[in-house]
Amino acid sequence: MNHKIRHWMENIAYIGLGLFGPAFADRQYSAKVLLQCVVAQKFLRINHHVPWPVHWTSEIKSPERIQRGTRCPGLGMGCYLDGRNGIIFGRNVWIGPKVSIISMNHDIYDYDNYTAAGPVVVGDNCWLATGCTILPGVKLGNHVIVAAGAVVTESFDDDDIVLGGVPARVIKRTAPYRGRQ
Repeated sequence: MNHKIRHWMENIAYIGLGLFGPAFADRQYSAKVLLQCVVAQKFLRINHHVPWPVHWTSEIKSPERIQRGTRCPGLGMGCYLDGRNGIIFGRNVWIGPKVSIISMNHDIYDYDNYTAAGPVVVGDNCWLATGCTILPGVKLGNHVIVAAGAVVTESFDDDDIVLGGVPARVIKRTAPYRGRQ
């Protein structure tokens, strides 16, 4: 197909996707992925309460309490984002599949009640790898990489670190982030 025609068709696709909300026309994602999200969220009504594209296998609680930053949290398969106490994402936060971010927990003395906590805060240029879990009240600095399967139970304010393990601890220090934001 002619390059100009392909480019024109792509522009039309993003314009059409934008009719479902500005996040559905975000060109950092392929039109195919965004179209799949539109079909699942707007027509099949899976995650229809979420105003940005998310994977149909992800579960998002209280999206109105989630500040999504510059990317679309929950776009990876099987993510669980519980925003009831709030989640704040910085710029350029990458979230792998099956990541859980839990902002609210049960009261240990009465399981019918939930505990209030501050929001989970994830700094700029962070990468939350496959299957990691971030627990209530955790704050992460900038350019923090959480290794696959790690469970983050406490805050880490330092920048340029890799966390791993259960419970998570600093396993490596890195150079500052150099990529596109």
